[in-house]
Amino acid sequence: MKHKTVRRDADTDADDVILVDRHDAPLGTAQKLEAHRTGTLHRAVSAFVCNDKGEILLQRRAAAKYHSGGQWANACCSHPRPGEDTAAAVHRRLTEEMGLACALHFLFTTQYRAAVSNDLTEHEFVHVFGGRHEGAIAPDPAEVDEWKWMTLPAIAADLRKRPEDYAPWFRHYIAAHENDLAAWLKQTAAETIGGR
Repeated sequence: MKHKTVRRDADTDADDVILVDRHDAPLGTAQKLEAHRTGTLHRAVSAFVCNDKGEILLQRRAAAKYHSGGQWANACCSHPRPGEDTAAAVHRRLTEEMGLACALHFLFTTQYRAAVSNDLTEHEFVHVFGGRHEGAIAPDPAEVDEWKWMTLPAIAADLRKRPEDYAPWFRHYIAAHENDLAAWLKQTAAETIGGR
């Protein structure tokens, strides 16, 4: 779905990220773009959002993003600022990127390393959260070109046909954590039915 909205203040390429070891222990900070040039492991956050139909919200990254522009990913993928808690960071960035706020619960952590566009490398220790949302969605056009809802089986099938349409970290999430995501969707559906 295309959108038009007013641009909000958000993160910039000059922001610092938190460098970590393979156990997520902080090692210091580095400028975000430099961390991606060197492929240094750093902390990240990611949000999956579903609706009452059990569909997952996807965003297509703005073409002008510093890497992976035009590729599809989950609702929000970003980095905590130095001193910022992961839960606070993922809530902040979900609002900044997608213009929505919802309760988010921790799902899992994961690590991946992948070459992305513009000779950059993503190497992240990611804290992944999940939540449910049925209200308005108003993405920042500097962050997101369009968005849509898809079921997990439809995502997995499309990803097998057109992997290049999806961001490398999203491909990793589906390849390594599809069962975790399916369990989250099942639990969320049960909670939705139980709450009615």
